[in-house]
Amino acid sequence: MADPDNLEYYIKFPNPNFNYNQHNNDSDFVFVVDEDKIPVILLFGWAGCEDKYLSKYSQIYEEKGLITIRYTAPIKCLFWKRYRMIAIADKILKLLLDLNFESHPVIVHCFSNGGAFLYHNFSLASEKSTQQIQIKGVIFDSAPGKRRILSLYKAISAILGGNIFYNFSISVFMTMFLSVIWMYEVCKNWIFPSDTYQSHLWENLLQEKNMWPQHFIYSKADNLIPYEDIEYFAEYRKNKGVEVSTLCFEKSPHVKHYSCHREEYVNSVCSFINKCLNGKTI
Repeated sequence: MADPDNLEYYIKFPNPNFNYNQHNNDSDFVFVVDEDKIPVILLFGWAGCEDKYLSKYSQIYEEKGLITIRYTAPIKCLFWKRYRMIAIADKILKLLLDLNFESHPVIVHCFSNGGAFLYHNFSLASEKSTQQIQIKGVIFDSAPGKRRILSLYKAISAILGGNIFYNFSISVFMTMFLSVIWMYEVCKNWIFPSDTYQSHLWENLLQEKNMWPQHFIYSKADNLIPYEDIEYFAEYRKNKGVEVSTLCFEKSPHVKHYSCHREEYVNSVCSFINKCLNGKTI
């Protein structure tokens, strides 16, 4: 798993001989690409995500000649050392600037609440930076959802896996432990409000100042994040003037929509990116 003190990311550049015109002739999506400013797709994995799984998603974009950067935040930073997400987001922004990507279109593809939490800190880092990057849109896969004790337990249980008795006891203990930490965060933030440390993901994303387009991919069968949360969130953002699009499946599990509905999933994300790059409404 990635170390917050040593940003363990994965980056893939297109082949120098990649022919966009020839490729797009065989594609349903014609990406308008300035070869000096190739779009950058940031993929932020879910809690406990292994890169071998995240890399399957990056291939969608790599096959179309786009630059991809993959990163999954350490579990401890997502659950109990959440303040460290600020430093991680700053390092990701610095990485983009060091690579001279400030003039490249950037689109974030985040998974579950873990990826959404990193996205939120990243957007805050971008907002505060004196050097601006060109974020054009964000894709939410199975996110965002409200903070719930049951969802926390299910997330921990899914990460642990293994023996059912060991899993249950450790998951219950960790859920109780993290619930206490979250209650402490709520009380502390209520007494000492801070714009620096953002601990309430759902509320903060609802009120996010950024107005770039947002695309939501989710399922009614998701047992971790209720689809009602995502539909409420999407409608709320739409009412605030954000361009919103959605893709809802009936039976695919949490962050498994791509493996269950490959063609429809690829068409959905490519269509969204195409519209973001062309500056069209969704």
